[in-house]
Amino acid sequence: MSVFDQLFYYVFKYYKDAKSKNANNIAITYISILQCALIFLLGTFFKGFFNQMHVDMMSQDKIWVLFILTSMFLFFKNWMLYTGRKRMIISVKMIKMKSSSYNIVMLWLLPVACIGLAVIIYQAV
Repeated sequence: MSVFDQLFYYVFKYYKDAKSKNANNIAITYISILQCALIFLLGTFFKGFFNQMHVDMMSQDKIWVLFILTSMFLFFKNWMLYTGRKRMIISVKMIKMKSSSYNIVMLWLLPVACIGLAVIIYQAV
């Protein structure tokens, strides 16, 4: 079980208690936003690294198109992955693990922190 599966379960469990109808959609959106933020952070890091190494592989427009296509793929993949049987398997595994839950505010601040770091790196480059 990956870290994303665990984070999905924590967000799903929190919102299932509060809003049972939209819990799955909120959890899928959270995981997708987190993964997109991490991709953005890694992309800006490698852009800065390649600029320091004087390597020019792609234009700025092509990088943004690639990021948008990757983000769309991540949303679709997460929607397919966490709807149905996989979500039930994650729930059963997490019940057996007896792990502590995370603060939901901290979970939502994780993508914000990734985007903030990416913007700082992007401006530094």
